[in-house]
Amino acid sequence: MPMYAIPDGVPSLSRGKHRSAKSGACFMEFASYLAGEPWSDSPQCTDPLLSHLARAVNDQLADDRRDEIAADIPRVIGLRGDHRILGPVIALRAAATALPVASLGRQHALAVALLSLPALLPSGVASEIRTAVRDALDAAPEANLWAQEHLTRHRVKERDLLRTGCSTAIQFAIEGIADACIDDPDGMLVQVLRDAITDVEDTLSAPEPTRTIVVGCLERI
Repeated sequence: MPMYAIPDGVPSLSRGKHRSAKSGACFMEFASYLAGEPWSDSPQCTDPLLSHLARAVNDQLADDRRDEIAADIPRVIGLRGDHRILGPVIALRAAATALPVASLGRQHALAVALLSLPALLPSGVASEIRTAVRDALDAAPEANLWAQEHLTRHRVKERDLLRTGCSTAIQFAIEGIADACIDDPDGMLVQVLRDAITDVEDTLSAPEPTRTIVVGCLERI
């Protein structure tokens, strides 16, 4: 993958969507610019869910902290692959980070995601994330138990997880971190984006796995 650098004189990152660089730019809009693509906050150079995570983090960060993620913009250029694998990887990282600090209502939804999304991943993929998922569920036993009971009554379709489950988990996670009663939510938002980028880099550089769905809480279609 070619190396990209952020040009001198680029204005600070700002919240939301922008018509052009003259009015500012979010994280992914600058990625589209550096990649030589048409101006967009959903450029083709980056996996759609990684773009979704980056936009969410960009918009939730305080104005005086947003430029901390600017140096990571070049890292997302070219990060595309099998979306059926990358989507769950990104969503699991976000949900595992958020679960221990999110409010109880969000914890229930995040725990459902953490219990169901791993079944979408081929065996042997993302072992570090699987460990993070187990640690997060152990840190929130009430939410873990609630989600287990919920999934015994409401089976989840693989199609629904891929279409909306991953993106919803990311949104709940980022909002949960931003609203959490912790010392430095902005620092956690910066870190979850960096960790997710690393996860995608590692997944894309690993040998191609054999895709095997584990049937448990999922309802195959």
